[in-house]
Amino acid sequence: QVQLVESGGGLVQAGGSLRLSCAASGRTFSRHAMGWFRQAPGKERKLVAAISWSGANRYYADSVKGRFTISKDNTKSTVYLQMNSLKPEDTAVYYCAAKGGALATIVASYDSWGQGTQVTVSS
Repeated sequence: QVQLVESGGGLVQAGGSLRLSCAASGRTFSRHAMGWFRQAPGKERKLVAAISWSGANRYYADSVKGRFTISKDNTKSTVYLQMNSLKPEDTAVYYCAAKGGALATIVASYDSWGQGTQVTVSS
């Protein structure tokens, strides 16, 4: 497992941008696929974006395609989520997560989780 710490959340107006960062500790970070999930109050946690260990493959939920970009810097052991054109419905706690092996879209596939960072988008 790796230890993950998210940062970069906050309050932003609709149409604005935020960049989330997730710093990882652990020597095997470069071998991990990473995902960004979000959970709104009273709702289940859902995958927003994921990236393979090499960065070559990416997945985006339909709701964020064209607005969010996931990237991974193995030299800094950090994964990013650039969020543009934010909407009120993007409001949630955002979590990063890691898993060994291939990229996956199932929540239960990820075995390391950060503590989450709040993103609030005002209308």
